[in-house]
Amino acid sequence: MKNQKLYNGLFARILLTMILFFLCAFLIGRTFYYNAVLVGLFGIILLFEMYFYVKNQFSFHDKILLSILKKDFSANFPEDNRNGNFKNLYLVYDALKVREKEQTSKELIYKSILNNIDTASLILEKEKDSWNVFLMNDCFSDLFKVPKVSHWKYLKNYLPSLCDEIEKTGFTDLKSAVNIKIEDRDLQTFVLQTSKTQTYDKEYFIILLDSIQRVIEKKEKEAWVNLMKIISHELMNSLTPIRALSQNLLHIVDQEKLEEEDFEDIKSSISTIINRSDHLQVFVENYRKLAMLPTPSKQMTPINALFEDCLRIMNPILRSENIVLENEINSSRSILIDKNQMEQVIINLITNSIFALKEKTEKKLVLSSYTENNRFFIVISDNGKGVDNEIRDKVFLPFFTTRKDGAGIGLTLSKNIIEAHGGYLSFQTDEDNTSFVICLI
Repeated sequence: MKNQKLYNGLFARILLTMILFFLCAFLIGRTFYYNAVLVGLFGIILLFEMYFYVKNQFSFHDKILLSILKKDFSANFPEDNRNGNFKNLYLVYDALKVREKEQTSKELIYKSILNNIDTASLILEKEKDSWNVFLMNDCFSDLFKVPKVSHWKYLKNYLPSLCDEIEKTGFTDLKSAVNIKIEDRDLQTFVLQTSKTQTYDKEYFIILLDSIQRVIEKKEKEAWVNLMKIISHELMNSLTPIRALSQNLLHIVDQEKLEEEDFEDIKSSISTIINRSDHLQVFVENYRKLAMLPTPSKQMTPINALFEDCLRIMNPILRSENIVLENEINSSRSILIDKNQMEQVIINLITNSIFALKEKTEKKLVLSSYTENNRFFIVISDNGKGVDNEIRDKVFLPFFTTRKDGAGIGLTLSKNIIEAHGGYLSFQTDEDNTSFVICLI
C-alpha cells in the first residue's frame, strides 16, 4: 500500500516524542525541574496528538472493514481518502461491492424464476437441529393457501399431512405420491419429490409438489391443441382448393357461351373436388376409428397362435423386402385379449418396422416376449433408422406421420387398443435398434 505519508508522519511524531522525553530526563538530571515539567507537558500533549492522529488515520479503515463484515455497501467514501492511505483496501471494498450487487441480482433472478414456475417449491435451511423455511415460491403459497412462514413448525399448522410424510422419511430423498388436504376441501393427490443439498456450511432440503390432476389436464390440453392443429390443417388443405374451384366453376357457368376449353376446365375442377372430398372422407373415417374404438371382446388366446396368424399375413411382405425375421417367441402361455384388436396392433408395429428398414442394406426384425412382475411384455425390434429426438413426443399423436402415404393413426390406434386392454405401449430407441414394447398387466 502506498502509505508513505502515514509512515513519515507517524515516524516524525514518535521521534519528536522520544526526544522530548529524553530532554525531560536530561533536565531532571541537571535539577532544572521547572523546565523538565514544561518539556514533559509538551511530550504528553504530543502523545495525545499522536493518538488522535493514528485514530483518525485508521477510522476509515475500521468503517470499511465493518461495512464488509456486515455486507453493507451503501456507504460512499470521499475520493480524497480513496487515493490516500489504504488505497488497496478501498479497491477491495469496491470489488466486494460489485460482487455483492451481482449476487443480489442473481438471487432476485432465481427467486423470480422460482415464483413463475408452475411447480410448488419449498426450500428448507437447517440451523442446528431445526429446519427453517429458506424460500417458498408463490405457487406453493397460492396452491396450499398458506402464508410465507419462516419456520417448519409453523408450516405444520397449515399442512400437517405433508409435514408428517416428510418427517417420517427423516428429511431424506423421496419420490412418491402424497394426499394433502387443503383447507376444507377434499384430499388431493400430489407428486412429491424431495432432495437434500449440502454446501460448505449449510444444509438445504428441497421439496417439489405437482398436482397429478393438473399434470393430466395439462397433457390433455396439449394433446387437444395439437390434434386441433392437425385437423384444421387437413380440413384447410381440402376446403381451400374446393372453394377456389367452386368459385371458378361458378364464374364459368355464368358465361353466355361456353367454349370447349371451358368444358375441360369444368371436368378438371369437378375431378379435383371429388378427389379432395374423398380425401376428407378418408380423414373422417380414420378419426372415427380413433374416436369410436369398440370395447375389447377378451378371450384367452395362446401367444404362439396370435403371432402365427400375424406372420402368416406379414411374411410375404417381409420376404419381398429382404428382411431377416428372428422370431424368439416360444411361449405356451395364453393371455386374455381381444385377438382381432391385438393382431391389428402387432401388424401395425411390424408395418412401421418395415418402413423404418427401407434405407438399410442389412435388415433385421426381432420378435420377443417375457414375463416380469406378473406383467407380460411383447417386444418388436428393428435395426432401422430409429426415431429422431425432435419427433419423440409426437410419435403417438393422432394423424402425425413421417410417411408420404401414411394416415398417421396406426400408432395412436395401437396405443388406444393396448390401453383399452389395461396395458401400455412405449418405445425405446438408440443408435442400433428401435423397440416398441407392449405391456399387458
